[in-house]
Amino acid sequence: MRRALYSLLALITVVEALPQVKLGKTTVVGQDVSEKVEFFGGIPFAEPPVGELRLKAPVLKTRLPGTTFNATSYGSACIQPDIYALPIVSEDCLFINVHRPTGTALTAKLPILFWIYGGGFFVGSSSIYDGKDLVARSVERGTPIIYVNINYRLGPLGFPQGQEAHDKGALNLGILDQTAALEWVQANIHAFGGDKNKVTIFGESAGAMSVGVLCLNPRLESLARAAILESGSSNGPAMYPAAKNEDVWKGFVEKVSPCASVASSGKTFDCLKKASTEEIAAGVLANAQGLSHPWAPMLDTGRGSVYPDYASRLYAKGHFARLPFIAGTNRDEGTAFASQAPLSDQDIKDMLVLQHLPAVTTPLELNNTVDKLLELYPDDPALGSPYGTGTELFGLPSSYKRHASLMGDLAFFAPRRQWNQVAAQAGVKSYAYHFTHPQPGGRPERGVNHGSEIPYVYAQPPVTDSAGQGISTIMADYWISFTVSLNPNDGKGVKRPEWPQYTTKNQVAMQLEGGNTTAVKDDFRKEQIAYLIEKSLVLRR
Repeated sequence: MRRALYSLLALITVVEALPQVKLGKTTVVGQDVSEKVEFFGGIPFAEPPVGELRLKAPVLKTRLPGTTFNATSYGSACIQPDIYALPIVSEDCLFINVHRPTGTALTAKLPILFWIYGGGFFVGSSSIYDGKDLVARSVERGTPIIYVNINYRLGPLGFPQGQEAHDKGALNLGILDQTAALEWVQANIHAFGGDKNKVTIFGESAGAMSVGVLCLNPRLESLARAAILESGSSNGPAMYPAAKNEDVWKGFVEKVSPCASVASSGKTFDCLKKASTEEIAAGVLANAQGLSHPWAPMLDTGRGSVYPDYASRLYAKGHFARLPFIAGTNRDEGTAFASQAPLSDQDIKDMLVLQHLPAVTTPLELNNTVDKLLELYPDDPALGSPYGTGTELFGLPSSYKRHASLMGDLAFFAPRRQWNQVAAQAGVKSYAYHFTHPQPGGRPERGVNHGSEIPYVYAQPPVTDSAGQGISTIMADYWISFTVSLNPNDGKGVKRPEWPQYTTKNQVAMQLEGGNTTAVKDDFRKEQIAYLIEKSLVLRR
């Protein structure tokens, strides 16, 4: 009896020693993840999107049941293919996580850095992105911040396709999940010592594209005050009405066994809401075609739309949030998406035309645009990506470097430059970067590839990269400085070059590279990218 009493007292002592916050009447218990950082994870920000709530907009949940909530670990990731070997995936996955400096006072009012993961809108999880070192760095430099990240629905459950999804107002649910999480921050971040008026949203790839889509809605100004977009913009992917992907939706429903018979009926939602999670998951996994699969944001002209028109048209109308932002790209974004099979001029033309059908303007203009792109991106290895590698082919056909250059500019570089230019013309403060740091032990044919900047931003550079330690500290300091002051140049932390604001008269980007970080003109591939921007509507952007 005495031993049991001692054990109980010991358990109570341990719990009391753990970091705690109060959300309403609930005590949320987290854990210390380092000497400088506390973690609170797996907190639901919306009702579980299952059963009748499946394929519907999230239902915000700002309070927790019970008197105590265990927030010592991440919640389940959303249903997805097993690419990241995540321990648990579930439909019940709308969780938010908070890293904060140890001992943060309730009255601290710290700025928030809010992360949205990438993964092609098909894979990804908040648990992959550990914010403790970034928060620790913020403490070290005397400008503490709070790091928040979330899960959002992916694949068919987050980005339903087809006319039925449009008619039922069920498009872009993953983006609505992100918005709900931002609303949760507005309601609750004060309990963690945060300032709801100082939220900077940031993300990479599909996460940055999500940030870009959120920025198309002026309402974002009530949920965030700044943004950082790493390798992604609102109009990076080509945009279509949901009906374009009717066959995609049909293919998913056919693999949900009890609903296969209604896959072509245009009335699938009722059946899908009655299916079990296991049956839905089987449908997701049967359609696991990775990043090439078209589960992504769609044009949505319905009430409450998050993407009512092509970004280029919305830009022209001034229909976007006036948030200061940083936007950037890695030197060789396109190598991860380029074909390694030999491609002739006709092959590339056919691929580009097919990708942008039906024509937004006219079929003739689409064909002429693609012909011009083939001229602007000739089959010359010295001009291709990975850039700066001369005529080296890495054992691949020359068309690989050509295709990589074109894909990188079409999906990443042109949209990023367009966004900076639009902001400058509108008088919105923005900064651009160009990450060119060589990747240690990387595949040479990939160059400085898509996603390679992430560990450096997170203050977690590869241990084998001695030059990377310095550039990582610089990048973390830029990101933290911007989060705190809306300016990457606060003069605190490590000494680093002044990062110029992007203006119509001074279009410059910060080249981020160990030992060679400097401001450079944002004019590389000037003619090619200018043409892509000019034809952005023709190219469904």
